[in-house]
Order: sequence, then C-alpha cells, then structure tokens
Amino acid sequence: MAGRRSYGDPCGTARALDVIGERWALLVVRELLFGPKRFTELSRGLPAMSQNVLAARLRELETDGVLRNYRLGPPASTRVYELTPRGYELEDVLVALGRWGCAVPLDAIDAGAELSVDGFALALKTKFDAKRAASLTVRVELCLDGDRFRAEIVDGVFTIARGAPRHPDVVLDSDVATLRAVVFDGAPLTDAVRSQAVLLLGETRLATRFLACFPRAHDAR
Repeated sequence: MAGRRSYGDPCGTARALDVIGERWALLVVRELLFGPKRFTELSRGLPAMSQNVLAARLRELETDGVLRNYRLGPPASTRVYELTPRGYELEDVLVALGRWGCAVPLDAIDAGAELSVDGFALALKTKFDAKRAASLTVRVELCLDGDRFRAEIVDGVFTIARGAPRHPDVVLDSDVATLRAVVFDGAPLTDAVRSQAVLLLGETRLATRFLACFPRAHDAR
C-alpha cells in the first residue's frame, strides 16, 4: 500500500480501514455483492461518484485482493469486476453497518436520492426478520428496473442473488422507488398493483407475507 494513507496502527480494525476506509470503497463492494459488473454498471449504481474516483477505488481494491477484473469471452468481450472470496467476507460487515445506519436520520440526504438496485437488495438483507418469516417458504423473482434477483425464504433464512429463479412462487416487477415505498414506507401493495406501478404474478397473500418479513423501523418486533 505504498503511497497510500495509513492509520499506522497495528489494530485489526485500523488495518481493515487501511484497505476499505477510503471514501466510496465499501459502496463499491456493496455494488458487487450480488455478482460481477461492468464499469458502466458500477458507475450507474453510484451516480454521485466520479468515474475517475471509481477507477481509483477499483485499482486499490484489486491491489488489496478485495476484487478482481477479467474480460468476458465473445460475444460480450468486455471487462467486468467481481469480488474475490476475501471481498465477499465483507457482506456481514455491510449488513451490520446497514442495520446501524438505519438509525441515522435521513434529513441530511438529498431528497432526490434513491437506492441503487443493489443497495435495495442489501437493504432487504439488512431488514429481514426471521421471526416474522416463521414457517414461510417462498421463492420470489424481483424485477427491479430491468435487473432480476432471486429471493428465497426457507427455514427462517433469507437469501438473495442476481438472476431469475426457476419456477418462482411470486414475481414482483417494479422500480426501486416504488418497491422501496411498499416494503419500507408502508405504501399498500394492493394500491401499487392496482395502479400498475407493481406487476404481481402469483398470490397476493403470499407476496404480502414475504414483504412483511422486512419490517419498517417503527414497526413493533
């Protein structure tokens, strides 16, 4: 890490921050948690980040073994970035930070800012309540701004990954802003479906049970 700032502290926390403590570094990791991305896709998920800074963070994180880049074969023939196994170990860190950060007021955040698709997926992991899932078993396809995720709850465990599931029980097709309002702000799912802001395939009852597993901050636990 020659030439880069360091805390100069042997504590493991300080050494971790030497690697991921630069501004935007952890958000770059967030954008890669659910699978590889092209540079343009990363930039789209982090619109307030300049492309020069993004390129610098990617180089640093690659040097430190957090991610790697490689070229896809034809017909794509484009370069993508992907977390290494060491990079994926940061998932629990990001989930814990997300839970802690939910208590931070939104007042200072740009009112026009919206979660990225991957930010929303991580928010679901952050807010999942296993007690609410109870005996629910469900496979859901989430279509968010054209991106597809397979979300499952089995035995009180929630998983989500990029890619469409086979034979989903429920399909929810919408944009991030609309689905965030339904999941986290209490907007009625039935109203969103009626207005066609959300396309729902499958049982409304099952979709409602799935969404209830991600309580709002003020909901009683």
